[in-house]
Amino acid sequence: MRSRLLVFVSIIQAILFLAHWFVYASIAHFWGGVAASLEVKLAFALLSVSFVAASLRGWYSYRPLVRFLYLISALWLGFASFLMLASVFSWIIYGVSVAAGLDWRLDRIADCVFAAALAAGFYALLNAVWPRVVRINVAMPNLPPQWRGRTAALVSDLHLGHIRNGRFVRRVVNKLLTLESDIVFVAGDLYDGVAADFEKLARPWAELVSSPNAAVLGVYYIAGNHEEFYRNAEYLPPLVRSGIRVLNNEKVEVDGLQLIGVHYGDAVNADRYRSMLRAMNLDRRRASILLLHAPVRLPISEEEGISLQLSGHTHGGQLFPWTLIAKRVWQKFNHGLQRFGSLQVFTTYGTGTWGPPLRLGTRPEIVLIKFEAASN
Repeated sequence: MRSRLLVFVSIIQAILFLAHWFVYASIAHFWGGVAASLEVKLAFALLSVSFVAASLRGWYSYRPLVRFLYLISALWLGFASFLMLASVFSWIIYGVSVAAGLDWRLDRIADCVFAAALAAGFYALLNAVWPRVVRINVAMPNLPPQWRGRTAALVSDLHLGHIRNGRFVRRVVNKLLTLESDIVFVAGDLYDGVAADFEKLARPWAELVSSPNAAVLGVYYIAGNHEEFYRNAEYLPPLVRSGIRVLNNEKVEVDGLQLIGVHYGDAVNADRYRSMLRAMNLDRRRASILLLHAPVRLPISEEEGISLQLSGHTHGGQLFPWTLIAKRVWQKFNHGLQRFGSLQVFTTYGTGTWGPPLRLGTRPEIVLIKFEAASN
């Protein structure tokens, strides 16, 4: 396990170093002078290792200084992504100007392109702060009569930790209270994988659980891949004490509806996942909802008769240009309500952020699902 982690960290660090070198080489070429100095070169070298170093330290410490350094390094990582794009476009524009004999000044090219990149970064920072409410209707075959017109709120990927913490989860819970949905689903990656004050972060959920108007049918949770950085005893007990129902690879009955929850790590192996679903004795003649952190194992979910799968995980790529890669990887299941045969799948962009607290090309969201009966 440690050797795999070391290889992964080494690859990520090498990529970050090369990206920072490219940005430095670009600004040194286009601006020269101070931008090409040894001091700037050393600053870029230090910044290239900042996020990996802060992440490694952040896994073990929740001290204010560690959280601050993690925040700064994550912000820089996001802006560095835009600066890398600016570097690429600067070289392209420079090449076009040379080919066309326009003789555009290097510094003017860089001024315009890098200013646009910084503006995009600040917009992405603001865009990521406040989750929007997205409303969808889902028609389900064999939906119990009492569920027609009911609503469910779906949140996922809050990534609570060093950046999104107590204030953020309080805002999310307050919004859920105002929506007054009948039930609430938390589809994994509630925590970021770094050290955290789990008691404090779980406390706001108790108000939602005890509300007479919201989540009267309960709040249900399954773990995502980022919870695998913890031991269950670290983060689960505070959640349970808050009143959240943890679905441990099981089926429960919620007023006539079959609700299934499978933790991310337990769906990695296809044979194990299939065996777990079969052991739950699902009734194919009745409507069912599956909480599974990522939109994976769709053939098995459909084969076992699941009606609706609710997932997150993809973030939609979170910010451009990684949004293009996410669409390539996850295809139509990257975001939104889609079909896989008889199975309906909804993937949310998520409510928080991972790494850079920025979003461009996606939005943080809380999804309000209204259930309808499908016509036969």
